[in-house]
This record gives sequence, structure tokens and C-alpha cells, in this order.
Amino acid sequence: MLRAMLDRFPVLPGAEPWSSPGSGARSDIGIVVCHGFTGNPTAMRPLGEGLAARGFAVEVIRLPGHGTHWRDMAKTRYSDWRWEMDRAVTDLVRRGKRVVMVGLSMGGTIALDLACARAGEVAGVVPINCTVLDREGLLAKVAPVLEHVLPVVPAKAAGLVENDIAKGGDEKAYDMVPAKAGNSFLRELPRIRAGLASLKVPVLVAYAPNDHSVPPDNSRSLLKMLPNGTELRLERSYHVATLDHDLELLIEKISEFAERAGKLS
Repeated sequence: MLRAMLDRFPVLPGAEPWSSPGSGARSDIGIVVCHGFTGNPTAMRPLGEGLAARGFAVEVIRLPGHGTHWRDMAKTRYSDWRWEMDRAVTDLVRRGKRVVMVGLSMGGTIALDLACARAGEVAGVVPINCTVLDREGLLAKVAPVLEHVLPVVPAKAAGLVENDIAKGGDEKAYDMVPAKAGNSFLRELPRIRAGLASLKVPVLVAYAPNDHSVPPDNSRSLLKMLPNGTELRLERSYHVATLDHDLELLIEKISEFAERAGKLS
């Protein structure tokens, strides 16, 4: 049984996973598209549809515990979320696709993690405003202790900015954050960083200098860690760039990147 099927609450309208088989010459390239922490496919559907319109096979996934109710998320951990993206990659590989992974925020971090683990099966990665650095400040230091005292906290208290979108809009992310679930992700960051130097596949690092949710230094530092990274600055957008002014730019640049990476694999 898929872990996403263990959710007790119904999926929010618009938060369903979405896929397209692709068409034409680009249909042999499969793109996994993944949302971020507390988010859901609402933030990624326009990007997925744009890539599908270019002919790519696309899988917009919903991570377990996301897109329903934060109580579902409280039962999940990083391993569950990574498992779901891994499942989507495996499915595309079995269908004979050359795979590119695209992820927003934590989704981009998971994509980098999997690319390190599945060398030879992944053609390229596009992390968008992703997290790779440890959080700073007192709250981050005491978080492992606080999770036992405050099992759930308001998103704002956890440092998450509601609808960080320059043009306005609603990504339908949770307004409450399960602490243990969040910390399960943060604890993985040192391990993920340690593997990046050996990541040989091309990586298109897309980031917004005006991101209010994930400091842009994460992406700048990521570029220095990678042996084969390319920068894409999203000057007109905030954190949820996939719902922002630079959506069309992302569709264009990811399409070009996926086509090049697919030919190299």
C-alpha cells in the first residue's frame, strides 16, 4: 500500500497528484515534480502542466501527510517523503524514461538526496529555492527538545512565511507545523550536504534573491558544493516561484535543461 494512502483526512481540492504520459520526441524524458514542506501539488501543478505541454512525461507527486491536514503530516517523517519521490523515479525508470527531478524548497532537497543515491538512473536535478544549510539561531538549537514539549506549532512561529508569492496567491500550505516531522528533515541536512561533492549529474540551481522563507544563501552555497551546477536567478519572484512571475521562465529553462540532460544520460 502506498504510504500516501494512509492519510486519514481527505485530499484538499487542487492538492491531488497529477501526471501526463508525454507526447512526441520529448516523451522519453520523465520529470518528477515535487512540492515543499507543508505544501502540496497546488504549488507545482502549473509547472507540471507547462512541462507536459512541451511534451515531457510528468509526474506531479503529493508527499505523504501533505495536502490533507497537518494531523496526517504529524505521523510522517523525512523517510516517508523521500520514499514517495523514490517511488515516482522508479516508476519512470521502469517505463524506460530518462529521469529529471524538479523540487521546490524541501522537494528540491529530497531530489538532490535521491540523485546522490541513484547515480546513473537520474539525468538531472532542478532544486528551486531549496534548503541545504542548517537553520541558525536559538530556536533551531533547542528545536530537538521543544518537539517533546510543543508537538505542533504555528507555521509563523516555525519561521515559515505564508504565501511567499510576489504576485499574490494561495499555495494552500498548512498553517500548523508538526515539530517532529519538521525536525526529521532538518536532521538529514548534514548527511545530504556530505554527498553533494560526488553528485556528477547536471544541476540547475534556481533561486529567488528575494525569497523570504529559505535564505538565498542556501542556493548560493549549493552552487559551491556541486561539481556541475548552473545558476538560474528568479529576480521577479519570492519563495513559491512556481506560482509567481517567473513561472514561464522556469518552464522554459527547465525544458531546455531536461532536454540537454536527457541526451547526456
